[in-house]
Amino acid sequence: MNLKSLNTEFTRFIFVGVINTATYYSIYLILHNLLSLPYLLAHIVGFFISLNISFFLNCYVTYKIKPTLKKYLYFPLTQVVNMSVSTLLIFIFVEFLNLNSNIAPFAAVLFTIPITFAVSSKILKGSVRTAGAKRR
Repeated sequence: MNLKSLNTEFTRFIFVGVINTATYYSIYLILHNLLSLPYLLAHIVGFFISLNISFFLNCYVTYKIKPTLKKYLYFPLTQVVNMSVSTLLIFIFVEFLNLNSNIAPFAAVLFTIPITFAVSSKILKGSVRTAGAKRR
């Protein structure tokens, strides 16, 4: 495998995702363990902080596009499914499967990666461009 084959959007998405997940997880652990916030509240706060970081990383690194206000406003749509699925999975993992609340967010991320890539690609590269196009 050569370097050029590693330079795909999905590979860059995974790279950005690792950085974003580390950021989210650090915030989550600080809020949950050091500040004693309940795990779901720590998850939601960490998620929204990392969402902003994710937007800029995905624009500049993953898709190599210019961030705009319009794209920024659309970007949270990429995370609606991610947030819903990850929150539900974290709840199920902790409450029903007795998974440690420090591990549950990481486990949930594994399920949401492919979904988030497909939705973010469509929003940042496709739908935003066509949504602003004028009809002739």
